Amino acid sequence: MKIAIYPGTFDPITNGHLDILDRAVKLFDKVIITIARNPSKDPLFSEEERLDMIREAVKHYSNVEVDSFEGLLVEYARSKKASAIVRGLRAISDFEYELQMALMNRKLDGTVETVFLMPNEKYTYLNSSIVREISRYGGDVSEFVPPMVRVSLDREKRMKKST
Repeated sequence: MKIAIYPGTFDPITNGHLDILDRAVKLFDKVIITIARNPSKDPLFSEEERLDMIREAVKHYSNVEVDSFEGLLVEYARSKKASAIVRGLRAISDFEYELQMALMNRKLDGTVETVFLMPNEKYTYLNSSIVREISRYGGDVSEFVPPMVRVSLDREKRMKKST
């Protein structure tokens, strides 16, 4: 069984992330979409909220598992018996960072390959930070995120206004 890990912060998950996932599930028998806990980041949504949003967004896939981890990605991949790490590349600017990470992961564990997938061109400009900012300023994010994410962003915005 070919297993791939699709890691990210997913704060929140976007349609661009789901586009990459849709491509990955066609290439691998199983894809584990996993939240990488990063203590240096201050996410808008808690880990549990992000896991819930991801679970809802991917429930129609039979070969997708949702998880979270902390530590080295290659160690997590090894623990899940994964042979690949899936990363999305939107633009050339993503490539340099992702290449460095892929080479370091290869150095740490040469049995885990990094697979770069490009999203549909309509998502090349899309990332979670942009979605959060559009939402924060009252913009409509419904074409950028799954419905439950839009609801969660709206709820978060209302909570911020009331404080």
